[in-house]
Amino acid sequence: MPPPAIKTVGDLIFWQYAKIISDSAGLGKRNWGFIMNKFKQLQEGEILWNEIREYVKEREKGDECIFCGRKTTLTMDHLFPRSLNGPDDEKNIIWVCKECNSSKGSKRVYELWTSRKGLEGAKYEVPRIAEGKYLKLIFEIMKEKKDTEPFHERHKREDLPKM
Repeated sequence: MPPPAIKTVGDLIFWQYAKIISDSAGLGKRNWGFIMNKFKQLQEGEILWNEIREYVKEREKGDECIFCGRKTTLTMDHLFPRSLNGPDDEKNIIWVCKECNSSKGSKRVYELWTSRKGLEGAKYEVPRIAEGKYLKLIFEIMKEKKDTEPFHERHKREDLPKM
């Protein structure tokens, strides 16, 4: 269950991204004090994100699959599937091997990782580049739709996926 500080979908995206920051700092994705601090900084606009960070990290991978790490010929994959009305632009694209692309099918990133690694895997093991790009994409889509409705007004808390 997300912590009580998470009130909106935007908050949940910031919480997940704060976990990425913690992991990138070498503290892992379970350092709750550090994560809460980064979450608040993201919420208050003290930390700004941009698409360049993931783009640069993705380019560093070259011919390596973002999902499995195998060095092979890569194919373009939509993080938010086109079949689910995901946008057809560079912010929604990652490079993965044919096998990972086929196995992902029309799943979204967390659905894929839940099917591969279970809920714990989806919470803590999604590859950094894929997760970072996906969170930023979803946040951008939300902003365009002005989707700021608090969680508790849209869903019962017990119906929420545990993050």
